[in-house]
Amino acid sequence: MGKLEGKNVLITGATSGIGQAIAVRFAQEGANVAINYRGEPQEAQLTQAMVRKARTSAAGQDVAVQGDVSREDQVQEMFRQVLQSFGSLDVLVNNAGIQIQKPSHEVEMADFDRVLGVNLRGAFMCAREALRHFVSRGRGGVILNNSSVHEIIPKPKYVSYSISKGGMENLTRTLALEYAGLGIRVNAVGPGAVVTPINKAWIDDPKARQEVCSHIPLGRPASADEIAGVFAFLASNDASYITGQTIFACGGLTLYPEFREAWSS
Repeated sequence: MGKLEGKNVLITGATSGIGQAIAVRFAQEGANVAINYRGEPQEAQLTQAMVRKARTSAAGQDVAVQGDVSREDQVQEMFRQVLQSFGSLDVLVNNAGIQIQKPSHEVEMADFDRVLGVNLRGAFMCAREALRHFVSRGRGGVILNNSSVHEIIPKPKYVSYSISKGGMENLTRTLALEYAGLGIRVNAVGPGAVVTPINKAWIDDPKARQEVCSHIPLGRPASADEIAGVFAFLASNDASYITGQTIFACGGLTLYPEFREAWSS
């Protein structure tokens, strides 16, 4: 039996990269998976096919649900559809996220607001809807946020992204403290460099890839499957006494790798 057998899970931004890998891993662990996509239904078809292939239980379910997490009305409709399909929700994974590269002095406020709207405001709105359900049914629940090492490591030319992930840390900790007494756990995962489509520019460039790897103590980027495994652990009863934490799955990026050589007294 999988660690998430029979659990009902909603994963935002689940059509590629880490979100897709989480959907597949959760299906392997026996969960019923709601796959959120933003645009057209065909966006979710590959993930659904992968989930069905990975599923270990014939009784498992999956559903694709459209919704732009930056839009309150669409978030509420997404939750309505998930609850209608599954009857209840046990785990929310706030995975949807975007980033825009630009020197900070050139950032347009529309782009700034767009990144914060998806990454932070959207994560809160989804968490709020999950909390409303968890509180009303009275038997706990789990919220997992896909954050980043850039919760704590500055990322020049990505100021809105860095701010959104810094805010996500406090969102995670605040909600965890506020709802712990109701048996609701809230945690985050902070990936480092991961092989996903969003990182194609450096993954496919041997020189750029080597530069990235040179800053990682373990010497390589993560696979999306490795990050999904951390989410599966935090969603399971194996993590029943963990709340309010960000687990950095980063190959050591948060260990100040430039200090591997003792250049300071």
